[in-house]
Amino acid sequence: MVKQAGMISVVVPFLDETATLEPLTTQLAEVLGATGREYEIILVDDGSRDGGGEVAEELAAKDSHLRVIRFTRNFGKAAALSAGMGKARGAVIITMDADLQDDPKEIPRFLEAIEAGNDVVSGWKKDRKDPLGKTLPSKVFNRMTARMFDIDIHDINCGFKAYTARAVAQLNLYGELHRFTPALLHAAGFRVTEIAVTHHPREHGHSKYGSRRMVKGFLDLVTVKLVTRYQSRPLHFFGMIGLPLVLIGGLFITYLTALWFLDMGPIGDRPLLLIGILFVITGVQFLGIGLIAELIHASRLRESDKYVVSETRGFDEDAS
Repeated sequence: MVKQAGMISVVVPFLDETATLEPLTTQLAEVLGATGREYEIILVDDGSRDGGGEVAEELAAKDSHLRVIRFTRNFGKAAALSAGMGKARGAVIITMDADLQDDPKEIPRFLEAIEAGNDVVSGWKKDRKDPLGKTLPSKVFNRMTARMFDIDIHDINCGFKAYTARAVAQLNLYGELHRFTPALLHAAGFRVTEIAVTHHPREHGHSKYGSRRMVKGFLDLVTVKLVTRYQSRPLHFFGMIGLPLVLIGGLFITYLTALWFLDMGPIGDRPLLLIGILFVITGVQFLGIGLIAELIHASRLRESDKYVVSETRGFDEDAS
């Protein structure tokens, strides 16, 4: 996809948000039109069953700035964002939710932060208008994520974000990884910052996320940690678990073996023997998984996959 310099792309995934699509696109058109830059609004229908896809197509028929992507069924927010970003033509790509809780009037501030040299600008719902059942788990999750990835972001899960096109090109979204884009891009060396944004209470529809989201979020947190820190050295990750188990289990077995040689009673009925054997077997399995992962990566991972080039000068291809 050829990117157009100065153009702004706004990607809006939606699922059963019929009541909000028209007011949202109207607000976006007013804000984006006032910037004086070319823009496009990409509505991604993630399998809506309330007629939202048809509404989006009707709106697009009236406004040439609107583009629509429709899925055959619900594939999830990460898939919707990936599809929209893949079709975006802008040099700056903004993502936001369709429920009118994100305020389009914040977009100029996102653009200012991008123009200041940042690659990713994440929104921070500092005064969040959601029930405690959503805000409290989110705060715990955000704090844990920020500490784990050493990134100064208060609300990594906020869907209101802005990216440069080159940052988006490095993303490979699947599962629920769309929530971790600042961490993924921070690990790749991109400049990531955060701005506090206005957050409105939901007036239409209902949230699409339940309690299972926290479980998925924790599992995805482990995935992101593995991808960002150990993608090119998986044995180090599995070895941190497996090697201590082997050593501890080996110490237990050595201790019991010494007792047996000193004729200090039978050791076959001691729980410590079973624990030692279990630790050794489990540790060896972890090490084996790490070695297999290393072999797979050695055959498939290229050295160029381990880094991101910011820019080049003086090469022939620069002029092409």
